Amino acid sequence: MALGIKYHSNLYLGNGIKEKKLDKIKKKLENKPVFSGVFLICISRNPYDQLEIYEARQLCQSYYQKFPPCVVGIARSREDAFALVERIVTECLENRGDCLLKEYLQC
Repeated sequence: MALGIKYHSNLYLGNGIKEKKLDKIKKKLENKPVFSGVFLICISRNPYDQLEIYEARQLCQSYYQKFPPCVVGIARSREDAFALVERIVTECLENRGDCLLKEYLQC
């Protein structure tokens, strides 16, 4: 069931995610998302939203086989994911002067 997940070139990592364990986490996401224990921040496919946060185990749904997500951030908890979104928004605002996150993050 390997998914074709796309990852942003500058992947944002939450406090509980170590850079050295990132390859292991990605393998779990691709092959056994139920056991990955992380939250994902992804670019939304919905034209009215910019980002989505969900538990990685949602990747087990057949929808994600057909439409793999573009992951821009990985966090250990929902609260940590919200903090990452805040960091992304602040960075986008500082660099672009707006909050057009889809354009800023292009996957």
